[in-house]
Amino acid sequence: MPRRAFRVAYDGRPYHGFQRQPDVSTVAGELFGALRRLDVFDGAKPSGYAAAGRTDAGVSARAQTVAFDAPAWLTPDAFTGALPDPIQVWAHADAPPEFHATHDAVARTYVYYWYAPDSRATDDRAAGALDRLTGTHDFHNLTPNTTNTVRELDATLDRDGAFRVITVRAGGFCRELVRRVVSLVQLVTETGDTDRIDTVLGDEPVAGPDGVPPADPHPLVLHAVAYDGLSFTVDEDAAERARTTFRAARADHHERARVAGHLASI
Repeated sequence: MPRRAFRVAYDGRPYHGFQRQPDVSTVAGELFGALRRLDVFDGAKPSGYAAAGRTDAGVSARAQTVAFDAPAWLTPDAFTGALPDPIQVWAHADAPPEFHATHDAVARTYVYYWYAPDSRATDDRAAGALDRLTGTHDFHNLTPNTTNTVRELDATLDRDGAFRVITVRAGGFCRELVRRVVSLVQLVTETGDTDRIDTVLGDEPVAGPDGVPPADPHPLVLHAVAYDGLSFTVDEDAAERARTTFRAARADHHERARVAGHLASI
């Protein structure tokens, strides 16, 4: 069977992360279950399988990418038909036999939606903190990883209504790096303590009460994964199904937010 890559969008909140784990529901676990139900494979995992990234529990994705040896009939629409609603496959690409969805990714982009409706006055402070984190640094104080912690980041801030939108792009990310970058920017923005950035980027380990915990995972989305020479085709039926599903979820969340706002008026 030829190697094929699939774009996967998912609401990560119902799942304990992307990577398969025993006894808990994960996105990869749902993908494997769907492929077994479709008789695509019957072993431990599909031949050639790899994923672009391992998003944390609660983190969502617009363009997670998985690749494996798949039959030609496995369209995104057919794949999605065997999946629960929070997971939608919406595009595919034919890939060379040696393609690896993790190692062949040249860039990954994450977007974080920071709810800050009354904080426009400090947007410049948040943008300045991201500027100082942009570039090549050793982020050993912003990840639980102990090796391979040097990364080149491109981080920007935009305002979208009540939200500060933080976009972070890199070739690859250490564990929890994006969430800890956001947490550090939030701290600096709230306190004005810009020296904290120099401390965290310094050679000395920063732990305990001075350490930087990861920010809430729910506002984080894996927005894009780029590959050289790979052209994805959108399955219009699958994409429309995904739009309809996520629009319905958005309407439900708006209603729940409105009710919570009403209760908060006590």
